[in-house]
Amino acid sequence: MIAPDLLRTIVGATVRITETRRAVEPVSALERREATASPRGALFEEELGRSGRTNVIAECKRRSPSKGVLVERYDPAAIAEQYEQGGAAAISVLTEPTFFDGALEHLADVRARVSVPLLRKDFIVDEYQLHEARANGADAVLLIVAALAQADLVRLQARAWSLGLATLVEVHDDEELTRAVDSGARVIGVNNRNLRTLAVDVSASDRLAARIPAGVIGVSESGLQTRADIERLTSAGYRAFLIGERCMTASNPAGAIRDLIGDTDSTCS
Repeated sequence: MIAPDLLRTIVGATVRITETRRAVEPVSALERREATASPRGALFEEELGRSGRTNVIAECKRRSPSKGVLVERYDPAAIAEQYEQGGAAAISVLTEPTFFDGALEHLADVRARVSVPLLRKDFIVDEYQLHEARANGADAVLLIVAALAQADLVRLQARAWSLGLATLVEVHDDEELTRAVDSGARVIGVNNRNLRTLAVDVSASDRLAARIPAGVIGVSESGLQTRADIERLTSAGYRAFLIGERCMTASNPAGAIRDLIGDTDSTCS
């Protein structure tokens, strides 16, 4: 997702923020809040693996480390409604506050406005964050292989599943893909953003496509610009596509999604 030194910085910040939030709302209180939640992890996987259509995970985020502020007046719930109207299979909501201007409230607000499955996109390093995700309406969480030791990846994935949450396990290279497969991941995202340079190279998805097991849902992430990109990667075996900055600033998000899942290239304008 981002360069290793910045990744370590964000993970360190995430650990501190999580401890602060835990002091305010202990896990026992979170568990009471999440008791009424019904996360649909199975539906998230079903929607991403559905055949006969283009399955887009449309992303809500205000800012990114590589591009800065994407939209000044950020209303994730309104954007999510547009994504749903455009035919998105699922919606990703950034909740990391320091580098992406995200918040758990954004996730809860989006949950109140749309019915499609939701992914909490954050730097998950602690089981507490899984309870937060469930309590605020997520159906799935992101687990970044580069941010986790293998034992933690396996542990967090198993705990997420036990809470009814699906997991999108993100990789960038062969070694990380091997770790994701070894963890038993059912959904693997290949991030086309180089972890060291921040440059986007869609050929990362091309290189790793053949190594994703047949029974695993492959998701291509970052840098997808045209319908042609999606068609090529569909032919390579990918069943879903995470689209973030490409359409975040579109004046018509619903139309942008329709263009990407349609028969012609999109300008997302």
